[in-house]
Amino acid sequence: MKTDVIMIHGDLKGHSQAMQAEEKFAAYHEIYGKNALHLRLLTEEAISMIHGILDDFRADFWLESERTKKGLLCRICISVEKQVNREQEAHILSVATSGKNENARGIVGKIREIFRRSLQTASNEDEAFLQSMNNVWSGINIGHAGFSAHDVNFWSLQLYRQEIESKKEVKTTEWDELEKSIIAKLADEVKVWLNNDSTEVTIEKLIR
Repeated sequence: MKTDVIMIHGDLKGHSQAMQAEEKFAAYHEIYGKNALHLRLLTEEAISMIHGILDDFRADFWLESERTKKGLLCRICISVEKQVNREQEAHILSVATSGKNENARGIVGKIREIFRRSLQTASNEDEAFLQSMNNVWSGINIGHAGFSAHDVNFWSLQLYRQEIESKKEVKTTEWDELEKSIIAKLADEVKVWLNNDSTEVTIEKLIR
């Protein structure tokens, strides 16, 4: 099952329609109680990624489901068309691990910042930003920090979590962010795709 695709703007125009779609989605699948609350919270978090990115920012939003052996897999999806060349995409996928990025804290904040930067055509400012970002998913590097070695355009929350858990430090900034993130706590998986013509985020929740 897939809901209608709803356009949400940077000023959150379309927010109410998206939440109504989530309610109908939950009712259709007879999702109640804690599972319904978690799905709603994840939807709110997904929409919050869109807020204030750019004045003319627009994103397609929808929910979809798939019956699996483990249960009902629910996906909250956001897709944004972008204008990006190969040079800029390479920078996004090979962010340096030096310097600091004070504006992209937390899982949602970092996804929002990748959204914002990936939508713009390459510039010296964006290049400098991407090169100086620190701790963006513990440093986005091909095959590391959550990116699949088989598909360099794909970031996974679960792979990222495994990367953080494997660190020897008892407590890290990245771990603190995971602990505080609603998405990290409630979602079974988050996938971020950097495609040639779009940036896509899919939040997955398995209803058993």
